[in-house]
Amino acid sequence: MNADHRNILARGRVATRLPTRDLDRARRFYAERLGLEPVDERPGGLLYRCGGTEFALFKSTGASPGTFTQMGWEVDDLDAVVAELKRRGVVFEEVDVPGFATKDGIAEIDGNYPSKGVRGERAAWFRDSEGNLLGIGEPVA
Repeated sequence: MNADHRNILARGRVATRLPTRDLDRARRFYAERLGLEPVDERPGGLLYRCGGTEFALFKSTGASPGTFTQMGWEVDDLDAVVAELKRRGVVFEEVDVPGFATKDGIAEIDGNYPSKGVRGERAAWFRDSEGNLLGIGEPVA
């Protein structure tokens, strides 16, 4: 098998899928709190686009455990984004675990993503209306 056949998914686009028990409640959260509107919808699902990528919310009887980051955004100004989302009513997680802790909802994480040529990342996490844990990060040069 040659390299092109082994790397067939490397040519694909990644799209996140997040479960929701109440699609209308989730739509309101994403619109009112995050300022996002679906670009497409079907019965039981909403499709969003951000920065050339896509994610979908889908109606599910299951629920996310919310114990890990399920989707994240990389932004240029984390402080401004966190401040605006707080103004809109988003509540950020406070984390205190070995290796890092948040201060006012923001963590400084040394050593994250060295392959990007940065020394670390500043990050913040919040839950959507369905309990999905979402993250926002800013690379630190």
